[in-house]
Amino acid sequence: MGGAAVNESPEMTPSNTDRLKTLTSWDADWAGLRVVVTGIGISGFAAADTLIELGAKVVVVDAATSAKAKAQADTLKIVGAVDVLLGEDAVTALPLIDEALPELVVTSPGWRPDQALLAAAKRKHVPVWGDVELAWRLRERAGRKTADWLTITGTNGKTTTVGMAESMLQAAGLKAIAVGNVGTPILDALRDPVDYDAFAVELSSFQLHWSHSLSPVASVCLNVAEDHVDWHGSYASYLADKAKVYENTQKAAIYNAEQIETERMVENADVIEGCRAIGFTTNTPAISMLGVVDGLLVDRAFIAERKDSAAELAAMSDLGPVAPRHMVANALAAAALVRAYGVDAAAVKQGIANYLPGAHRIQLVANHKDILWINDSKATNPHAASAALSAFQKVVWIAGGLSKGVNYEDLVKEHAPRLKAVVLIGTDTEALEGALQRHAPDVPVIAPSKGDTEGVQTAAGDAASPIYGETIMARAVASAAEVATPGDTVLMAPAAASMDQFSSYAHRGDAFVLAVRELVEGQAPTTEE
Repeated sequence: MGGAAVNESPEMTPSNTDRLKTLTSWDADWAGLRVVVTGIGISGFAAADTLIELGAKVVVVDAATSAKAKAQADTLKIVGAVDVLLGEDAVTALPLIDEALPELVVTSPGWRPDQALLAAAKRKHVPVWGDVELAWRLRERAGRKTADWLTITGTNGKTTTVGMAESMLQAAGLKAIAVGNVGTPILDALRDPVDYDAFAVELSSFQLHWSHSLSPVASVCLNVAEDHVDWHGSYASYLADKAKVYENTQKAAIYNAEQIETERMVENADVIEGCRAIGFTTNTPAISMLGVVDGLLVDRAFIAERKDSAAELAAMSDLGPVAPRHMVANALAAAALVRAYGVDAAAVKQGIANYLPGAHRIQLVANHKDILWINDSKATNPHAASAALSAFQKVVWIAGGLSKGVNYEDLVKEHAPRLKAVVLIGTDTEALEGALQRHAPDVPVIAPSKGDTEGVQTAAGDAASPIYGETIMARAVASAAEVATPGDTVLMAPAAASMDQFSSYAHRGDAFVLAVRELVEGQAPTTEE
């Protein structure tokens, strides 16, 4: 099939780009289409597997040479005709397919636009789609039901909201599934033999960047804060990609009434005629909003009498024993999405009752001697950490990790009064320490030991050792236990990514749970945890 790198001669351009305009269903003519798939992880594997099934000529490239990558490559070769090129040299230029330029690149969402191969595609005018764009174009298939899409993005709260929306849809008797950035690739759901009524689609800013023609029934951007600036190049570019969630929305473009940026996104979006702008707020809602009144989640948007009344959806107590403000906001956003789709109030309430929060999101690990131990490892940026800190009054805060270039000044300034002590983890704590010195100078800071900050990750990004990560967290938990007293909350909300000392935020959270159970309660976690 080929696989040689393309040269940079300007006369080499795709011969059949108009063909892509016709590829808007599963039953379109995909056979023989020359496609490069970048990445052999979850989304890349799903894209390659799908394209092979459609009869496309596929070359998969990835810089990885790990045993897992090689196993994925072997699997793809077994299921169909495909070339897989692994190693750093494989991702520096566009490979040729049958001695011709590819007609399309389908990229995994984490690949930056300035990556060498993707930059080469742009120079050669080869279109680049993400796996979500590919899925959208394949959603219609003869003899199968076409699932409607409800799309969710935001800096924080996406996974909780998409899970709640899924639960509400299912409570209404619909066949629905949470897909996208949440874990299940949309392409896998499309090939599932189940005829789904609806997809609750979690979209990252990366996935939105590579999407072009989505048209969801309803959409929401939950919130925005500085994040992934290193990937997008600027905060403005990050916001622009987040705003794409609203483009071509059919029925309801849902925004956070407490954050003007999301409202402006809706105002500037090119939506389908008749689409409504619907706000959500943790305060009393105005007309065409969902909000909170006397401890109840209510709807003043999707009822006929919305000018002077509201429909009760659920009680805040239905959200569980710990229901911080951002959890209420997530529930309201999910409710707005499904109400736009036609789900009744009773199903919203039942969906909230049925929903089981994921681990590492304001997870109550222990309440020992009147000290709460909370795992919020999912708080990988200052905005998420701020939401977690806001839920508690007197906090011993475990924080730190890969900062991704963000600023901690506002976070520390806002929450300094509630900080009793700070226990730092992470290999580079300079920015966070500086903010603490400037805005919380009287708060004790327990810095990591020298051994904790020595590099444990290669330049290629190999995962940190599990044993190393668990040792780091055990020390942090022990330090927190020394300063915490009855009435305090020990909150692990790092405000940073995890990959300097852990393999993932889940690994970091699991290490916290293990350390808390062993030190505070004297037991390891059970298999049900």
